[in-house]
Formats: sequence, C-alpha cells, structure tokens
Amino acid sequence: MLTNPFVNNKKEKKGRKKKVVCIGGGNAMPMALLSQLRNYPVKITVISAVLDSGGSSGRLRRDYGVVSFGDLRRAFLALSDLNPFLKRVLDYRFDSGEMKGHNLGNLMMLAIHLNAERSYGETFRKVNSLLGNDFKIYPSTAFSSSELHAILENEEHIVGETNIDVPKHDPNLKIKELFLTPKAKACPHAVEAIEDADAVIIGPGDIYSSLVQILLVDGLSQAIRRSKARKIYLCNIMNKNGESNGFSVKDFTEVIEKYMGTELDYVVYNKKMVPEERYVEMKKKHPELLSMVRVDEGLNNKKFIGKNLLLSDNNPIHNPKVLTRTVMDLIG
Repeated sequence: MLTNPFVNNKKEKKGRKKKVVCIGGGNAMPMALLSQLRNYPVKITVISAVLDSGGSSGRLRRDYGVVSFGDLRRAFLALSDLNPFLKRVLDYRFDSGEMKGHNLGNLMMLAIHLNAERSYGETFRKVNSLLGNDFKIYPSTAFSSSELHAILENEEHIVGETNIDVPKHDPNLKIKELFLTPKAKACPHAVEAIEDADAVIIGPGDIYSSLVQILLVDGLSQAIRRSKARKIYLCNIMNKNGESNGFSVKDFTEVIEKYMGTELDYVVYNKKMVPEERYVEMKKKHPELLSMVRVDEGLNNKKFIGKNLLLSDNNPIHNPKVLTRTVMDLIG
C-alpha cells in the first residue's frame, strides 16, 4: 500500500466510534481539544468559523471571493499526522515584502480551491488527502460575502469580525446583539453532521467573533436544537478585551444558550486560580486577556463541571489532555 511520506501513518482503530461535532475557530479549539481528541476512538467532524475579515484570511476573502481559510487551516493541521516540520511550514507567516502577513497554509488552500473549480467539498477532500486526515472539516457557510455585525450597549454599530475581535471602539462597552448581513446559509453537510451526532461540542474560543458567529449561520442552531446529541460548552479560562470584559461562567453560558436557542447539557470550566506571577507573565504576552473568568457561586454541579484545566506550570491555557479526557467522560 502506498503511504504519504509526509505523514506519520498509523493503523486505524476498529470498533464503533461515537460521532462528535466540534464547533469553533481560532487557535483555542484546535490546540485545546482537536490536538488530543484525534487520539480517541471517535468520529470527528469540525464546523469552523469562516467569516474572518482581518489578516491573511480577510485579504484573500476580499480578493478572491472565498470564505476565510485561517480557522479551517488550524483545524486541518491540529488533526493531521503531518510531521512537525511540515506543520510549521504550513503555518508559516511571511513577515516582509508584498507577502507580509500572508500564511502559507492559507495560500495553499486557496490554490487548491481555485484548481478544484471553486468547490469547497472538493477542496477539503484534497486537503485531507494531502495531510493524511480521516476527519471531516466543514465551513459553517459558503456565503463568503456575509459580515458579522455587532450592536453595542450605546447603540454603536460595529461591522466586521476583526473590528469585534480587535476593538477600535471603547472595549468596555458591552455587546448587546450580533447578526450576519447578508444572512448566511449553513453548509448542508454541517447540518447533517449535527443532526446525526452523539455529541456537539462548542468552544473554547472567542465568544462573539468566533462561536456566536457560527451559531448565527442559518440552519446550524436549528440543527443543534433538533439533534439528540449531548450539547457541551467548553468555557474560556480568560476574559478577552472587548468581548467578555468581566464575564463569569454563567455569563458565557447564557450567551451560548441565547444564540443556540436551547439549553446546554454540560458546561466545562476551569476552577483553579492562576498564581499572580503567571498571570503577570501572560498579560505581558497577551494584553488583550484581561482577567480570569469568574466562577459563580451555587452552580449546578450536574450541568457545570469544574476542573483544574490549567497546564502543569499553571499557565492560564487549557490543558488539552485534561480537557479532552473530561469531554470523553461526558460523552460516555
């Protein structure tokens, strides 16, 4: 049998695999969940945010009329057996000249898409084949012209994912409402995967610019409500400037349930505080991370599952092994 020389080939595990749909975008979900979930005997489908308006993804989206490939790329690489060197190459971002800001993986996916007659289905099949993946990854929508809009508590109107993700307005103003214009229709394969799933996992990730962006796509929240799958939300550890200033675990939960249109079965959250010195270090590297997510008193411990989710060095980042093991226990 021919093997892909770029891939660490493994024998496929046999037996009944539960169907798990992971909904999210950015770096959080691929690093915190997908990187470990791929090692469990589950059938993974990823539904990714694709309406980024900034960076390399936003530029390619505007220039070529495509969905943004950045979050899709991160999911593909997190699930891939590609050797570490080639993962770094495909994640490489140019830092000078006309290519400055562009990511090689994004450019590769665009080139495949343009040579696959602009078929997203064919594009992702070819990317999976190249990377040796046996997982399904779908965009939340193929409506590349749709934009994310936010209405703030002072009625100010913000247009574009990047302007919500990296606020130019007063970041202390709360986001009152989000919507997509024009409306975006869900990828049919994504809808089918949700309806057929044993578990639907949302997050972790930016609450509005990533997760709610996906839930706003017409057909996805409706499919979640119809699905008999266990609905699990993985709460952030830190609050982000402009999106979740001062949020608690319940605040995050209420936003997800509002846009999902139904209750979650489980919410997994971090219950350990970060030592002051580690928090100061994190703030230097990521000034947009404002504070730890507050844990509300009196949470229902049947729905809200508190764990020490910090890395072993107390870094306020999800421990992928602990988080994924917790998720698998909830899936059953």
